[in-house]
Amino acid sequence: MRELSDYKGQELVTNIMQVVDRYQPLHLSLVGGDPLVRYRELEQLVPLITDRGIHLQIVTSAFRSFPLSWSQNRLVNVVVSIDGLEAEHDVRRAPATYQRILANIAGQKITVHCTITGQMMKRASYLKEFVEFWSARDEIKKIWFSIFTPQMGESLPEILTPSQRSQVIADLTSLRRPYPKLDMPVEMLRQFASPPASPSDCIFAQTTTTISANLTSLITPCQFGGNPDCSQCGCAASMGLAAVGDHKLGGFIPIKPIFDLSLRIGRARSKAEPANAIAENPFQVLR
Repeated sequence: MRELSDYKGQELVTNIMQVVDRYQPLHLSLVGGDPLVRYRELEQLVPLITDRGIHLQIVTSAFRSFPLSWSQNRLVNVVVSIDGLEAEHDVRRAPATYQRILANIAGQKITVHCTITGQMMKRASYLKEFVEFWSARDEIKKIWFSIFTPQMGESLPEILTPSQRSQVIADLTSLRRPYPKLDMPVEMLRQFASPPASPSDCIFAQTTTTISANLTSLITPCQFGGNPDCSQCGCAASMGLAAVGDHKLGGFIPIKPIFDLSLRIGRARSKAEPANAIAENPFQVLR
């Protein structure tokens, strides 16, 4: 990471838009660190991206305020990462404390995202308290949860035990009805019990490209990088698309085999690298 360079100012705006024009994505997520560190550049990028009809997700700690126009743009989703209830979050995320987040999202419409850890599940009512607090806020339109995903061989207190993982599924399933802002369908929650076996089996990993801040280096084999323990995957996006893959057209034909066939045909016809490949010089084709 010390050797990783990124961009600032107009150079950052220009280079990101070159990547956008090359890949022509349907959906683009800007994550961190925190994209609001480059808030001046971001204010230029948002209209440039959405004017192309691209859905844009900005994942932030909300350590600073952002334009109200983002919430009013139907193609923009601002996701605020919150690490549990106030006492735990403020220790992990300072200076992006609860007090600062609440001030900076005033009048906005945002999505809350929380990654569930083993420590949280030691208190039986933890998830209910979290959902209850954020559901009561007018600024919140959706609440999402992921589960902490370790790398292979790690032994960390954040890792959930099998019983804790089962409890998460049960808790979130029961919270859906009384708290409709919890935007996690039952079909998606069920996938947490049996995540995709590998990145090559994961629709989300197969349909996304994750590029680091230098806009050339890939993060592989999925957004977690390194050697993720897929048996303990807690990625909400992965579970959502796994649920789509399990859906049966007409009640009989599962979507996943159709997706796999479509992916193989697409790669063969384009003579492309795997979906998460990128040229050594990603801007060469743009010259």
